Amino acid sequence: MKAVILAGGFGTRLRPLTLEIPKPIVPVFDRPFLYYQIDLLRQVPDIDEVILSLNFRPERIEARVGDGAEAGLPVRYRVEPHPLGTGGAIKFASRGVRDTLLVVNGDVLTDIDLNAVVARHRERRALATVVLTPVDNPSAYGLVETDADGNVRRFLEKPGPNEITCDTINAGIYLLEPATFDRIPDDTAWSIERQYFPSLVARGETFVAHVDRGYWIDIGTPASYVRAHRDLMAGRCAAGPFRGKPPGTVHRGAGCRVAPGADLSGPCFVGDGCIVEEGARIGGESVIGPGCTIGPRAVIERSIVWGHSALGADAVVRDAILGEACRVGDGAEVGAGCVLGSRSTLSAHSRA
Repeated sequence: MKAVILAGGFGTRLRPLTLEIPKPIVPVFDRPFLYYQIDLLRQVPDIDEVILSLNFRPERIEARVGDGAEAGLPVRYRVEPHPLGTGGAIKFASRGVRDTLLVVNGDVLTDIDLNAVVARHRERRALATVVLTPVDNPSAYGLVETDADGNVRRFLEKPGPNEITCDTINAGIYLLEPATFDRIPDDTAWSIERQYFPSLVARGETFVAHVDRGYWIDIGTPASYVRAHRDLMAGRCAAGPFRGKPPGTVHRGAGCRVAPGADLSGPCFVGDGCIVEEGARIGGESVIGPGCTIGPRAVIERSIVWGHSALGADAVVRDAILGEACRVGDGAEVGAGCVLGSRSTLSAHSRA
């Protein structure tokens, strides 16, 4: 079985973090987000290869991921000649594939039981299976209605308030039979949600839903990106370096140097090779990427700092995100909701 990860988006909702780093390799703790999705795919013994469907800066992704040896599954790349939409991208990426295809949207962090999804798809001999997840506000997603037997009866993308009839939405995970892809035109922008799925319903073909009530989040905005880290640290999602660790764990990577007078409060993550100097304070729900230097008496609270960044003496970062290789000068402050792109510099005693 092959898996396709739809990773061709421009990551516009995560800007400025994604101006230089494509969203699939945005770090979650110290690993590319894509690796968490591959970890999930590795649960399914039948999956022997991951096909990455790419568009934006594919060379950066290939340079980081390579042949997939570090990620744990062989990886192949398919770069769209132009944006093809979700349906067109799936068909383009899966050329030559004849067996059942597992498709994952590149924004999804989840700990769903994929083997249960595969079992349902095979038991029902379905042409397509869509994973559904319940949410409080379905209007922001694709609402999916099913009958009592789990057959999909309607697929409504981003419904209005008066159209909401259930709380289950499209979770961005599908099992598809490539024999049905002949209805998707070649090299044409085509939507799996608005065109391919409705065609299954219209023809009365076996199109079923699998409802999973486990952890699920779309990490495509700064707020949800931060929330994903906090959920992983709290054990709400069974993945990442805090999996199976006790509450309040302080993770120190290899080669960290933490001064005796520094204060680290869990849960927090300090990456490989970081230097935390005397009197510095790292608060709970903070993430510091590899190779960072945190100066004397500097404070980081509830923030994410990407690798190779440096905070000067008495600098403060609260409820913010700093991209890679940022510089925050002595006594400078980065405040709540601020997102600094990679290689940003904040001069001494400045405010952001």
